[in-house]
Amino acid sequence: MPDAFCTFKPLSSADAEEERLILDSIAWPETPPLPVPFLLTSDPAHSTFTILPGRGGGERHVGDQLEVMIQMYDFQGNPKKSGGDAIVARLHNRALEAGVAGRVVDHLNGSYSAVFPLLWEGSAQVEVTLVHSSEAVTFLRRLNKDHPDRVIFSSLFRSGSISETTICNVCLRQTSQPQCNYTDHRTGDPWFCYKPEKLSCDARMNHMKTGFRSVLKDEEKKLFQSNVNLRVFIPASGPANVTVLPQRKGQPGVDGGSGKSGLSGYYYQGVWRSLGGTKVYQFNNSSAISQCLKGKVVHVYGDSTIRQWFEYLDAKLPEAKEVNLNSVIVPGPYMIWDHANKIMVTYRIHGLPYHIPTMPSGKVSYVANELETLTGGANTVVVLGIWAHLSPFPIELYIRRFQSIRRAVVRLLNRAPGTLVVIRTGALQNLKPSHWIICNADWFTLQLNKVLRAMFKGLNVQLVDAWDMVLAHHLPHDLHPKPPIIKNMVDVLLSYTCPQKKT
Repeated sequence: MPDAFCTFKPLSSADAEEERLILDSIAWPETPPLPVPFLLTSDPAHSTFTILPGRGGGERHVGDQLEVMIQMYDFQGNPKKSGGDAIVARLHNRALEAGVAGRVVDHLNGSYSAVFPLLWEGSAQVEVTLVHSSEAVTFLRRLNKDHPDRVIFSSLFRSGSISETTICNVCLRQTSQPQCNYTDHRTGDPWFCYKPEKLSCDARMNHMKTGFRSVLKDEEKKLFQSNVNLRVFIPASGPANVTVLPQRKGQPGVDGGSGKSGLSGYYYQGVWRSLGGTKVYQFNNSSAISQCLKGKVVHVYGDSTIRQWFEYLDAKLPEAKEVNLNSVIVPGPYMIWDHANKIMVTYRIHGLPYHIPTMPSGKVSYVANELETLTGGANTVVVLGIWAHLSPFPIELYIRRFQSIRRAVVRLLNRAPGTLVVIRTGALQNLKPSHWIICNADWFTLQLNKVLRAMFKGLNVQLVDAWDMVLAHHLPHDLHPKPPIIKNMVDVLLSYTCPQKKT
């Protein structure tokens, strides 16, 4: 690990080699060293995008591609000469409730391309956003190495009338104070607390998130300014929209021919449609959802962004009753049971770290260990969504977390091959306070998603591309996406569960 005060269980040679290969595969382009004068940093207001001429310079049809060239400039109006900016793009038509994400290519010289498949007839509007400047990325990429303890966690220790509170984290700086080691023996997931002066490590009562440590200097704060250089639209140098004509005769169908784009899908009339993958059906009422899930057990593990799916199913299954598990309000565990349809849905938060006010230490459980307890089978669905709480830490922690989860998934699929495993990726957010921006920056999520895809490539698991589903939608980005997006995400989950939906 790159951090002298981080102690991790040694990896096997195979896991260490995989970690190295993943780190190489997700390597971000070189970014400018800091400090740098603010006026020389990327400025979205001076930057522009240009729609390039179509094939033969003529008409554009459904099934064609649209390419956009983006040129970044600094605050003095000079063109940037290097890459590394975090840029996202989408093509949309608000009236049709249509939208698709673009794939952005960094040419490493201050220019970028965004490529979109043309998927609907009519108007298509281009939108390009600077999420983080390359200089902000420089800061972010060193932040998790230098300050993985910037989120403050603690635990209460108590025995009789004596109580003490100490700082805890994945990584604790070495001091003269001894440490309690709560690393999970099976998974190797690390957790430490400074030992209380008068009490033993066994007296730990709970886990708490108690605050944030300020690590931004004044010059660095300038790199994260809303409406200046953080999640700001880049203007067009000419027209920002095109008119798309019907598909040419003999051209491949949109849904079948666009899988090569690398995009998972797009919205049309507010409904998510798959590109080259499992057909997405609409489960628009409780009976359709109940019919799909009849006789099934759905286990949901992860953070509050995946708990939204549990809550959606809870609201949409009127016959399901909540089973009282004496749970803490935020982390669960929760369970609902529909006796008539024999449907069980459970939710449990993933293991430490998590940014929640408090929970009993005895409730801490790691997903890999939970998966080992499952019987699995054709009527079992496992849903994973683990990302937001791990953003402020070295990426190696995320790799190691998912190495243990993947091992458990592989064992589950070996003993019960019919088990369906579905994983939700991280998504774009709109974080306002500075401490949240630097803890859950979208650049971190982008990197975590790359790790996730690399680690489960070739395995019999299904992904729900929350990044594209949030980016392509007209609703504002949110850590917890709005109900229309959640509905579409759950429809993808249910389409994986019931690929032959009866209409």
